[in-house]
Amino acid sequence: MNIKSNIAEIRKSIDTVCARCGRNPDAVRLVAVSKTKPAAMINEAAAGGQTLFGESYVQDFLDKADDVTADIEWHFIGGLQSNKVKYLCGKVAMIHSVDRLSLAREINKQWQKIDQPIDILIQVNIGKEESKSGTTADEMTSLVRQVSELPMLRVRGLMTLPPWFEEPEQVRPYFRQLRELGETVEELNLPNVEMRELSMGMSHDYEVAIEEGATMIRIGTAIFGARD
Repeated sequence: MNIKSNIAEIRKSIDTVCARCGRNPDAVRLVAVSKTKPAAMINEAAAGGQTLFGESYVQDFLDKADDVTADIEWHFIGGLQSNKVKYLCGKVAMIHSVDRLSLAREINKQWQKIDQPIDILIQVNIGKEESKSGTTADEMTSLVRQVSELPMLRVRGLMTLPPWFEEPEQVRPYFRQLRELGETVEELNLPNVEMRELSMGMSHDYEVAIEEGATMIRIGTAIFGARD
């Protein structure tokens, strides 16, 4: 497996999809999902030009972050317990998985200690799946309103993990709904809220996600191979 060539193939695919749907490929960022992958593989991906990496497990991230020598940007994309937030403070540039006010308040509290704002995304459970985190589409606007009042948090968009379908085309309505939810929030003109990011799409369905407006696609398997 060649991580560098995998990244090059995905970037080529992004260019192709963007050309097809009339988008600027620079508007789509590739998040390499490096959870459970060792620092050596992350360094290899960075050597291939990848600069943005997503982690899902706090302890796994902490165990290897110092061994990554490249100049990269870390995002936290997994479910997050409030009592683990303090370990991420100052180490990640964005948290994709804010799904409740108590978590948002804890993030605000920890980043106040270093007097720095943090970019976050609101995670929406569009498929209403009990096995997945996320606020509901109905409650999302209320949550964004409350989070917008926290001084250290900058809401930069939405994230979703849609239901799994073998056929990527079946996921399209979920991606479209997330984009429409973002448009609804944008119209509210809330302080500290800009709907500039849609974090959606993974290895098997990212092309459809890009067509529906994704600005960040989260790719693990297609870069690093199957999960350990």
